[in-house]
This record gives sequence, C-alpha cells and structure tokens, in this order.
Amino acid sequence: MVKALLFDLDGTLADTDPLHLLAWREALRPYGLEVDLGFYRKRISGRLNPEIVQDLLSLEGEEARRLIEAKEARFRDLAKDLKPTPGLLELLDTIQKKGLRWGVVTNAPKENARHVLGALGLDPPLLVLAEEVGRGKPDPLPYQVALKRLEVAPEEALAFEDSPSGVKSAVGAGLPTYALLTGHPQEALLAAGARGVLRDFWEALPLL
Repeated sequence: MVKALLFDLDGTLADTDPLHLLAWREALRPYGLEVDLGFYRKRISGRLNPEIVQDLLSLEGEEARRLIEAKEARFRDLAKDLKPTPGLLELLDTIQKKGLRWGVVTNAPKENARHVLGALGLDPPLLVLAEEVGRGKPDPLPYQVALKRLEVAPEEALAFEDSPSGVKSAVGAGLPTYALLTGHPQEALLAAGARGVLRDFWEALPLL
C-alpha cells in the first residue's frame, strides 16, 4: 500500500532542464566548453555543482564558488515563469484527498529549490536537500533521509525522477521508481533501474 510519494525537483516537477542547459552553456563558454544537449545529459544533469566544475574544469575553492553562483543566479533569472509538469497539481490533489505523505528530494542548491517551488506555488511538507545531508544523487542517502523523516518503508513509497542519476539514487534506497521522459531517453532511465517511464503525471494517477 502506497503511503508516500517522493519527487525530484528539476525536470520532474517542472521542465527546467532547458533553462539549466542555457545557464551552463553561458557559464562554461568562457572556459572554452560548448554545452549541447548530449553534453548536458552526459556530464551535467543530475550531478552536484561542485562535482560538475571539478570534473569539467578542475576548479575548486573561490573560483568554483563564483562560477557556480553566477550560473545559478542566471538560472533563477531565466526561471521566472515556470509551469508544473502536466498532471502534477491533480496528482498532489489526489495525494491530499487520500491522506498520503509527500516530499521533494533534490540535488538543487537551497536558493534554487526555494525559487522553483515558489514559482510553481508549491510548499512541500518535506524538502530534502543533498547539500544538507552530505551526499547527493546518485548516492541513495537523500532518499534514505526522506524515508526516515516520513517514517515509511521503501516499499510503502513511490519515487519520481527524470535522470539516470536520480533513478539510481531512489532505486538504491529501495524505492519503486518511475521516470519522467522530460530530459533523458527511455533506455537510459530503464537501464538505471526505473520500474517504468511516464510522459507526465496524468499517467501516475493510476499508481495510487
């Protein structure tokens, strides 16, 4: 019996990946890197910012911090008129009517997470930030923390993700996981362990 639902943020609750791609493209171009969709999916999507800049540019410390802050400020500037993934509001309404618990589990920095949730008009009862728990996706820790805080077992919850990294995190925590086809190919999401793929949240309603 499903008692709780856990959602990723970027690319899941809203299609923010095109905005992140643009912000990263602008941030990395001065360093001689050109970011297209394939590069974004393979090297950036679903990862923590410090890992990204260390991997791509071998940057740490103050220079890395300035680059990350500039990129995220640009993202927030772009992300002022977000729309929820189709079916999300109806799914959340069903969650409320059934008395289920729900929360958001994200690698996004706190300021970004609050910005996106605010733009969507959402105030989740639980928000787990990877930067606050010490390890980010694909590590299962963020989802393990969410399950503990909601006081539910993995088999009593469902997770919704959009990236292979996020799917691996949720599956690693023992959660039945469904992936939104907003940013990554179906094959990659299923290979990461997704139980199924969804075009939108209308297709998630029968799962409850």
